[in-house]
Amino acid sequence: MNTAMPMQQRGMSFGGFIFGAFLLVICAIFGFRLIPAYIQDATINSTFTQISRDPNMQNATAHDILQSFDRHSGVDDITAIKSSDIVISSDGGRPVLSASYSVKIPVAGNISLLLEFNPSSAGH
Repeated sequence: MNTAMPMQQRGMSFGGFIFGAFLLVICAIFGFRLIPAYIQDATINSTFTQISRDPNMQNATAHDILQSFDRHSGVDDITAIKSSDIVISSDGGRPVLSASYSVKIPVAGNISLLLEFNPSSAGH
């Protein structure tokens, strides 16, 4: 008598596939909504660093530094902050630019994500 064990099926059920696809779509939706805020923060950090390293800005007044930021923000399409949101300090004669801001991202209905950013040219 042949008493061989039946082969077990491997793989994902249709319900498991649908659940996995649902999770993937949810993650993609969150990603597509979050990525622009993080790109904007990276752009602001880069702009702060460029301004603080600019030889023309080493002895510039705060007004000149803020005008430089306004020019950069026009070119780089920075909309998350304005020059009035920037705090300027000095580190050994080099200007240090920093700001704090938050971005509210609507998800669905009355559910939103609140992202807080603190870009700075210090340490770059």
